[in-house]
Amino acid sequence: MEFLNRVELRGVVGRADINTFNNSQVCNFSVVTEYSGVDRDGNSNIETTWFNVSAWAGRDGIADLSSIKKGEWVKVTGRLRSRKYITPENEERQTMDLIAKEVSILPREDRMQAQRDR
Repeated sequence: MEFLNRVELRGVVGRADINTFNNSQVCNFSVVTEYSGVDRDGNSNIETTWFNVSAWAGRDGIADLSSIKKGEWVKVTGRLRSRKYITPENEERQTMDLIAKEVSILPREDRMQAQRDR
């Protein structure tokens, strides 16, 4: 049996910060997605989810980190990573991050299709 950890997101970039770590550039950004559905009572609702993403310059499908900007529509593929951290209040927390393998800025026609698919 082969194990698989692969995620694909299409959404809009929220915040985007480019930093240098161990002589490599990394862009930490957020992506918002929406899911439209109908509840048991027949009311339509939209579920909004934010994802934290890390993209490293020079990886397979990541050439230019400067194109990842707030408001851009993106397609991101990669893997999920779970990590724990301690807050300043000394509370242990856990989060899931997406480590990007490929980041693409979506052209206008793909944006319109994504909005129709909702």
